Amino acid sequence: MESRPLTPVSRMLRLCLHALLLGLLGLASARALADAAPQAGAVLAICLLMALVYAAGVRTSAVHRSPRAGALWLAALGAAWAGLLAVSSDGLWIAFPLYFLQLHLLPLRWSLPAVAVTAGAAIGGFLVHSPAVTPGAFLGPLLGGAVAVATVLGYQALYRESERRRELIEELITTRAELAAAERDAGVLAERERLAREIHDTLAQGLSSIQLLLRAAERTLPADAPAGPHIARAREAAQENLAEARRFVRALTPPDLEHGSLAAALERLCGSAPGPRVRFSLSGPVRPTPLPTPYEVALLRIAQSALANVVRHARAGRAEITLTFMDASVTLDVVDDGTGFDPSLAASAGGGGFGLPAMRSRAESLGGIFTVESAPGQGTAVAVTLPLPLPVEA
Repeated sequence: MESRPLTPVSRMLRLCLHALLLGLLGLASARALADAAPQAGAVLAICLLMALVYAAGVRTSAVHRSPRAGALWLAALGAAWAGLLAVSSDGLWIAFPLYFLQLHLLPLRWSLPAVAVTAGAAIGGFLVHSPAVTPGAFLGPLLGGAVAVATVLGYQALYRESERRRELIEELITTRAELAAAERDAGVLAERERLAREIHDTLAQGLSSIQLLLRAAERTLPADAPAGPHIARAREAAQENLAEARRFVRALTPPDLEHGSLAAALERLCGSAPGPRVRFSLSGPVRPTPLPTPYEVALLRIAQSALANVVRHARAGRAEITLTFMDASVTLDVVDDGTGFDPSLAASAGGGGFGLPAMRSRAESLGGIFTVESAPGQGTAVAVTLPLPLPVEA
């Protein structure tokens, strides 16, 4: 038989169940014919009827899908079996395959009473045909029902455990693929940021210095000096290449920073965050100090990572991102009212993920300070403070 999705029976077990029931019907028919019992014709007819009803249920798809249809089919099969019990004591043994059918096709709240009724009917049929009352008349059907119940419930427990393991394995495979994709994206972005930083800190600054030196040399030359036009052309070439280097830096800047300031990118991040209500606030001077690209990138990535933790883990209702400019530093705070956690456990070996260490590493690579304040049930506050760089003429 087919079964509910929770307890699928393998093809071999189904074939064994078919063979058991049909074999017992054949055995009852053969014994009745061999003993030349007066009810032999009735036994043969009822066994044939049960076989036909059973075969019809096996081939009817509604019986497999609907507990109601399965119950109706089992009722018809049980009525035919009751007729067999009335005319032959050999019908007693058919109770055992009926136990399994009831347990597999009916919900548990229906199948256990059905097994009990079937066991009671088997005991009654035995008492009708046997003049002597023995303990075996009661123990046989009851033990058979108990074995069937224990077998099916044990199989269901094993199947549920197997399903849980399969789901965990699938989740692990999916998570591993997502992690690999995230690591690839993070690697690409990190390389872009590194190239932008290197071009800004080396080529752009070097070309700017060359331009300043050429301008100073140009001022010291007489107006009619033969080297004047050459120095002017060299200064123009340095200026063009400096502009080109800056275009490279802008092209390598993260997409979120391409169309606006860091504050605008953080405000867009708050508006697009799923789950909790996220508010952005900017404090400090009306026109904040422009930040170098590495600073903006680091603060934006830290905000994205912290907000991702809020959405995935904190179960927060509200969160707030604050960007504060001060005289000598810039501070980013991400605060939520979620479940919180114990930072000491997250910092222990194997106790946390990659997010917090990555944020700390970004902040410390720029000489900043990264702090996390949290406690179970009291929300979380993530803060990073970066010292503002000394102004450099570019």
